[in-house]
Amino acid sequence: MAQSVAPPTTGSAAPATLPIRTVLPWAVFGGVLMLVLLYFVGAEQGATALLSGTGVHEWVHDGRHLLGFPCH
Repeated sequence: MAQSVAPPTTGSAAPATLPIRTVLPWAVFGGVLMLVLLYFVGAEQGATALLSGTGVHEWVHDGRHLLGFPCH
């Protein structure tokens, strides 16, 4: 029969702390990236268009319907 031995516990484990200076740039980058993606899915090729043609509309067409944005 196999026996398992648990290591002795010396105290409670504390969660690792992350400095805000380390997390903040990544949080800002992620937020800006999400806003850009939301613009391209929700508004590009509509009333406000930064790019000409229908390429962006065709790439995000199904995503617009999935998220509830009207496109036609």
